[in-house]
Amino acid sequence: MSNGFGGGTTDGKAKVYVQKEEVEKLIKEYKKIKKYMKSPIFAVKNLDGTEQVVKELLDKYGDENI
Repeated sequence: MSNGFGGGTTDGKAKVYVQKEEVEKLIKEYKKIKKYMKSPIFAVKNLDGTEQVVKELLDKYGDENI
């Protein structure tokens, strides 16, 4: 029989390769945004209605477990 698409593995798991540098960039950006969200300036802007950085991210990706 054939292996379908030539995967060669029979365990049904996909192999995903991710560049370590890209993951580190995402983690750094995530930590920066989380730190900003804990700052008083974020609270003031949020109450004022002028906060755009986090609002745009939430609109685009949703608000899972914030």
